[in-house]
Amino acid sequence: MSAAPSTSAPPRALIPELEERRRDYQAAAAEARDLCAGLSEAQLAWRPEPGRWSIAECLDHLHVAGEEVLAQVGAAIERGGARGTTGSPPFRYGWLGPWFVRANAPGGRRISAPKVFRPRAGRPPGGALADFLALQDELAAALERADGLDLARVRARSPVTPLLRIGIGSWFEVVAVHQKRHL
Repeated sequence: MSAAPSTSAPPRALIPELEERRRDYQAAAAEARDLCAGLSEAQLAWRPEPGRWSIAECLDHLHVAGEEVLAQVGAAIERGGARGTTGSPPFRYGWLGPWFVRANAPGGRRISAPKVFRPRAGRPPGGALADFLALQDELAAALERADGLDLARVRARSPVTPLLRIGIGSWFEVVAVHQKRHL
């Protein structure tokens, strides 16, 4: 008996910058799965020292931060599409977006997470991985919706500081490097 053919089509090709982000999100999902494989709830909730986050809390932080950013990016994608703000690479991001990417990357300055991005208290550790993996799918879907837009001119505001607005291409990269930083 042969296996039924797959009903889902492979993802469509995106511009190179967005393809790289898709690979980043896929790698983050794989790394999180590997990290959590075989761990008990107690192991996921274990903190290396007081004041440090557990694996589950790190994943929840990434999920919460990613969802907050994605809400702003999603709204910007809708506005950019409605306004016809299209473009093709190379995109010119100016200085603020790349600076923000570097600040969130591994090795960037360590700062306390803004309250809106902190892990949720009392969250069962077992759901953190599933939420994080679902976020990766949501991010990939947003990449597809953004393809064809000018990733520098379509700007989204920060969930923390509404005055901070950077191109959605920078936001996609901020999420990717922030995930690398914590994983």
